[in-house]
Amino acid sequence: MNLIDGKMISSKLKEQYKERIASLPKKPNLVMIRIGDDAAAEIYTRLKGKTCLELGIPYSELVLDKEITQEALLKQIDELNANDEVTAILIESPIPHHLNILEAFDRILPKKDVDGLNSINLGNLAAGHPIFTPATPLGIMKLLSEYKVSIDGKRCVVVGRSNLVGRPMALSLLNSNGTVTICHSRTKNLGEITREADILVVAIGKPRYITADMIKEGAVVIDVGINRLSEEKKIVGDVDFENVKDKCELITPVPGGVGPMTIISLIDNLIKTVE
Repeated sequence: MNLIDGKMISSKLKEQYKERIASLPKKPNLVMIRIGDDAAAEIYTRLKGKTCLELGIPYSELVLDKEITQEALLKQIDELNANDEVTAILIESPIPHHLNILEAFDRILPKKDVDGLNSINLGNLAAGHPIFTPATPLGIMKLLSEYKVSIDGKRCVVVGRSNLVGRPMALSLLNSNGTVTICHSRTKNLGEITREADILVVAIGKPRYITADMIKEGAVVIDVGINRLSEEKKIVGDVDFENVKDKCELITPVPGGVGPMTIISLIDNLIKTVE
């Protein structure tokens, strides 16, 4: 078993991005929309802002009232779309349940949609010529590349079908000539499918759900899950790491694997808005 060190790779990429940003004729300018006072959303925006600050990328946070109407949210997005100084817009999840986040994503101009969640950007990814890929799948592809994991012709299984991770992850692997299967909550005999995976990506939000008997010997396992276990006072992934690791050729730890790559991959998309 070898660990995939997301912290190390993200630090390496951060130094590369500093050079790219220094050579840009214009710096990207990010606005992060946060709605309400969700603690997780607040943490995510703070971490993204911290990275932008380290790299000299201007950013601001637009905090909207949790009772905001859909019409008012869309108006805020329209104003940011019309502002030429703003090159990038993202909406931090989760948002209040009364709002339609898909409609909000689609209101963002595709050229400013650095989360890659606008239907046009997801469509470009599906068509095989992505412009902005959602940050987590993009970060995972960078990890696989850095560790020289060949995807071409490999059996790839993605557990999870969200627009944020599962679907764009499957498309990214397909675009690199992987043979891809998507599994989800309705999949029958999940273990039979995951055991066939040369590359297994798990993003289902269930702590330690993927066990050793569900893993192929010598597989590459990417664990996207972040689950807080209050009784153990720790964060664990969707994979039962301690019992799975010895069967793997490569595996991401939680924390320290995929997480650091998500934020640094957002920076990659930010740079693309002005290149």
